[in-house]
Amino acid sequence: MKQTRPSITNLPLSPDEERKRRMIKYSVAMGVRILCLIVALIVGWPWGAIPLVGAVFLPYFAVVIANVGAEPHEAEAQRPGNILPMTPPSPGGHGDRQEDE
Repeated sequence: MKQTRPSITNLPLSPDEERKRRMIKYSVAMGVRILCLIVALIVGWPWGAIPLVGAVFLPYFAVVIANVGAEPHEAEAQRPGNILPMTPPSPGGHGDRQEDE
């Protein structure tokens, strides 16, 4: 069985980097919303309703898309192979004995 060594690229994103990515996604979606509003004003009523509907529902989808976490393979932190979980010693195994005086 071949063991793979963990690398720094297997670690999840830092909170600052994750926040930055979410803000970029949300900002792009809000930019598209502004464009939808401008197009709705330019085009006029019958066809302008389509981008207007997009502008109404886009904030919900922007929040959902922005809050989707990192990709699963990025968030996988691996434990090195030579470190094993340790169980605590059983109580009463060895300890201080009280002697009667």
